[in-house]
Amino acid sequence: MQRGYVPFLYSVAVLGLAAAVPEECTIIEALQNKLTYQQRLQYMKHYFPINYTVNVQFEEVLRPSNITRLREQDVSELSLRCLWLSVNSQVLPKIRAVLLEKHPSWEYIQDLCVLFEQLDEEYEDCNQGKMDTTVWDVVEQVLTGDAGSSRKPVRPKALLDNCVKVMRMLYNESCASRSLPGQPERRQLPAHGGAIGGGN
Repeated sequence: MQRGYVPFLYSVAVLGLAAAVPEECTIIEALQNKLTYQQRLQYMKHYFPINYTVNVQFEEVLRPSNITRLREQDVSELSLRCLWLSVNSQVLPKIRAVLLEKHPSWEYIQDLCVLFEQLDEEYEDCNQGKMDTTVWDVVEQVLTGDAGSSRKPVRPKALLDNCVKVMRMLYNESCASRSLPGQPERRQLPAHGGAIGGGN
């Protein structure tokens, strides 16, 4: 075999492997890296006043137990992912809206918003015709900000904790090669307050 041919084949194999990984898994990996326990603790707890809450729709509090219950009803994985995507695409701007742009958490939330916008582009099938009726009704309420939906005050960190836990339920298997860890490392970070105010 000619010299240099083996490295060439290796490069092709590596490129082929990278191409085989769905784009959504690349985005999920980026989200995982941004949503570590340490970052959620720092940006969503230590940089906020004690017991600070954000008002969200009742349907926007999406917990693992909700996903488990929907799976027991044979709701499709596509519908569950669309639900998770829709909920967090609405929750993140609500957190960002209470922050001044100079707040230390504003850029962090903005980065997450951008990643969810990129993920949304991968889900063209998130429409009424492709989703289970039960889930579509909830998604429609979330996307339209249904005035009839009750509101609930929730701490910012709790909202992102739910986001991460549900993300692992939905993507751990399909994005297994990206090895999304199940238990984040817990490490205390020093408290650091920041100004809260009406921002963008």
